[in-house]
Amino acid sequence: MADRATLEHGTAAPSQAGDIVDVAGLWFWYEGGPPVLRGLDLRVPAGQLLALVGANGSGKTTLVKHLNGLLRARRGTVRVAGLDATRHPVGEMARQVGFLFQHPEQQIFAATVEQEVAFGPRNLGLPAAEVRERVAAALARFELEPAAARPPAILGYGLRRKVTLASLAAMDPPVLVLDEPTVGLDAHGRREMLAWVAELHGRGRTIVLVTHDMGLVARCAERVVVLHAGEILGDGPPGAIFRDEALLARASLAPPPVVALARALQSNGFRGEGLTVEAFCDEYAALAGENREPAF
Repeated sequence: MADRATLEHGTAAPSQAGDIVDVAGLWFWYEGGPPVLRGLDLRVPAGQLLALVGANGSGKTTLVKHLNGLLRARRGTVRVAGLDATRHPVGEMARQVGFLFQHPEQQIFAATVEQEVAFGPRNLGLPAAEVRERVAAALARFELEPAAARPPAILGYGLRRKVTLASLAAMDPPVLVLDEPTVGLDAHGRREMLAWVAELHGRGRTIVLVTHDMGLVARCAERVVVLHAGEILGDGPPGAIFRDEALLARASLAPPPVVALARALQSNGFRGEGLTVEAFCDEYAALAGENREPAF
């Protein structure tokens, strides 16, 4: 197994009572194929916002599909909120793990938007009054009331994405897996997605963000796990991950452009460590205010 990069938070700690996700020794391969996950260990504390990154084929989506039982481990264990995901049915795991697929059409099937949003709460066995309350709140949160009676399949991509978000919001599980949530969204849709993720995080939900969008990772994540060939290559805070050039090269990843810019300016006296454009501008303004402008 490949050595895991030693970063600010070191290697994985022993499992603790506060871990809502506990993956141990996970091996998986598709029938007749080579291993996709190779003895993987991952623990996620309750309430953490974790980004799972890696090149195509690194095993990201395969890993998260084990969290709600869509895939079953060949070897190893997967526990979420105390439930063994290798033994409990997908319907039962859905109470604990909400899954946002990369493509909305993969999880939309009801005749109307309202029925789509109501499907999850009804299958939780909630009282009818609570189902109506949750559906109304979710439709309002994502401004879907005008489309409530329309077939979701005929809506544009952005609205279909909102329908899937509203469906998850109505379920309100403790763990959410968001697979490439910003793909296909315009700037406004991206801002709405970021606001919703921040809202969930503020309410203590555990979020596993699967993405190639390093800007999204820099802005949202508390912790970054880097997958490569089915193994964890790096695990730590975003700043440590993005500044480890050897790790990024091995994983075929690039840091956010603003991090690359700050690195390029280091030889000119700039020592900024911000991960976003706003942080970069603040650090540069502070340096300029000290009359020690880099010579560039």
